[in-house]
Amino acid sequence: MAKNLELTLKEGDPAPDFSASTHGGGRASLADFKGRHVVLYFYPKDDTPGCTKEACAFRDHFAAFQQKGATVLGVSIDSAKKHGKFAEKFKLPFPLLADEEKKIVQAYGVWGEKTFMGRKYLGTHRVTFLIGPDGRIKRIWPEVKPEEHAEEVLAALS
Repeated sequence: MAKNLELTLKEGDPAPDFSASTHGGGRASLADFKGRHVVLYFYPKDDTPGCTKEACAFRDHFAAFQQKGATVLGVSIDSAKKHGKFAEKFKLPFPLLADEEKKIVQAYGVWGEKTFMGRKYLGTHRVTFLIGPDGRIKRIWPEVKPEEHAEEVLAALS
């Protein structure tokens, strides 16, 4: 949860552009999806319980996102190779962006201090941004319940 995270971006702000490697050897940038809704979801780590639930929920609702003309992009600081294994294992139909240099997580303000079992560390907060066809942030979810989140985002596209 992004409880101790102060997001600098607000709804209505222009979404920061990005370009990153994706699993499978491709590249994706925000500019590639101009004119479409983009669901940009940040998650801590491939193949962990919460991240797997969230990715699988987006997978299970993927056809509905496509019907609404929305692109789903997952972002973590894991490598493209690790993303590839995760995507293959769970049959994820959308690109996972490898942000190993932490440029995207920092641009979106989701990299910060976290606490787990009393230990503080730096990591990616689970935050989702819905970017409109005009490139502006339409909605931000700073706290996400992984298994229910895809449905919340889908409802916001209606």
